[in-house]
Amino acid sequence: MRTKQESSLDLPADPPRAGESKQAWVYRQIQERILNGVLAEGARLPSTRELSARWQVSRSTVEAAYDQLRGEGYTAGTVGSGTYVSAVIPDNFFRRGLPGGGASIGTRPGQTGHGGAAQSATLASPASPAAPAAPATPATPTLLFAARTADASLFPMPAWRKGLMLSAQHVTPSQLANEESQGWLPLREQIARYLGAVRGIPCEPDQIVILTGIRDGLDLSARLLLTRQDKVLIEDPGYLTAVPLFSQFTPKVIPIAIDEHGFSVARAKRQRGVKLVHVTPAHQSPTGITMPVSRRLELLAWAAEQNCWIVEDDYDSEFNYDSAPLPALKSLDTADRVIHLGSFNKTLFNALRIGYAVLPKRWVPAYTRARHTTGRSNSMIEQMTLARFLEDGSFARHIRKARAVYAQRRDLVMHELAQAVGDEPLRVSGEHAGFHMLWWLPADADMAGMQARARAMGIGVLPLSDFCRRVTLPPGLVIGYSGLSAPQIAQQGAQLRTLLAGGGPAA
Repeated sequence: MRTKQESSLDLPADPPRAGESKQAWVYRQIQERILNGVLAEGARLPSTRELSARWQVSRSTVEAAYDQLRGEGYTAGTVGSGTYVSAVIPDNFFRRGLPGGGASIGTRPGQTGHGGAAQSATLASPASPAAPAAPATPATPTLLFAARTADASLFPMPAWRKGLMLSAQHVTPSQLANEESQGWLPLREQIARYLGAVRGIPCEPDQIVILTGIRDGLDLSARLLLTRQDKVLIEDPGYLTAVPLFSQFTPKVIPIAIDEHGFSVARAKRQRGVKLVHVTPAHQSPTGITMPVSRRLELLAWAAEQNCWIVEDDYDSEFNYDSAPLPALKSLDTADRVIHLGSFNKTLFNALRIGYAVLPKRWVPAYTRARHTTGRSNSMIEQMTLARFLEDGSFARHIRKARAVYAQRRDLVMHELAQAVGDEPLRVSGEHAGFHMLWWLPADADMAGMQARARAMGIGVLPLSDFCRRVTLPPGLVIGYSGLSAPQIAQQGAQLRTLLAGGGPAA
């Protein structure tokens, strides 16, 4: 019986090669992933309609590429019944290997570097960080549009509850008694497969350590890599929790002002003695800038020259609303300098407390020992449940459902903001992905006055300036929406319009 695993819609796409047609480009993206083992035997490909929307090509182009893949034996299935990766690799692969001189037939997934960079990204697009903690505010005011976490009401609890019961039935006394500091191997295997398909990271399960979340990864990285003399570079503006985390281990935490492409390597080059760099390249926190491939390659080359480490905070890459996301920075990391951090707490529900790190191979033993020494671990039963959730396609189905809901809420918020500005142009960034966007106010906006009026109304706002350390940027508000229902969005939109008008509480 064929195991019908679902393929994610978020297959990262490399840019077309010179003179390559769109059909050949689509064909190559899928063929290479099949040959590398990223798309495993029995994996179900997205429908032609879904993939054409995600990769922004015509449906007929995708259909032609699918026909070619079926004709050459890479896939099987028919229109209406789904397309699956074939169990048998075509004979011609044994003769020529991967197109463009790739790996041989004996190469296991994860042993060959990622083939090329990613699509160029547009600027002006923010999202919410691995969870940039909101600045401290009084207990009474309610922050407008502050809901920047996963909506737990969307989570398929019946399926999860069933998975928990199955895990509890099958877990052995030995598994319950022995702590696996690196994390349960079957879960690490599923994460490695998922990251290969969705984030373009060719990694082995042995490179992965299970964490409680991204902050756990940041803390362990600082604990293991830093001394009091070492320098850490962070983005400015950036993730608010980075400074208190890193400052526990070194006083030399240096904010580097971002530019239109995100983290500025040119400014980083002015620093000496840098040991660690923290970046959010997929969706800069909080501006939402997506770091283009050219800047990513520049950052990797500089890190190799300086013998420093890069922590890639990949906090919300699953939620791209208008196109497929770029492959992760780690996918380009030929020098093995990147520590890739991700979390299921942002995609499923916050109380899950399961994240992961994809590590340079030399650091895996140290991270595992540190997990054991500090007593940090994850529930075996929940690890087993999450592994099953990934394997049977439940995770991919939930992400698709949640993505559609969050995109709808994003559109409702955009409508409310458009009403708030009236005839003035609406300037936002980061609306293409994540759980929040950045609303850029007019340059002459009186932010202090707005905050005073908000306090008088018993509400609050989250200004961009709260995320800045040294840099000064034009005024802006961080607008979260993922955790808000349609009525809540309408209510907070009315309050926001009243606040901008300088009046009293909204009706």
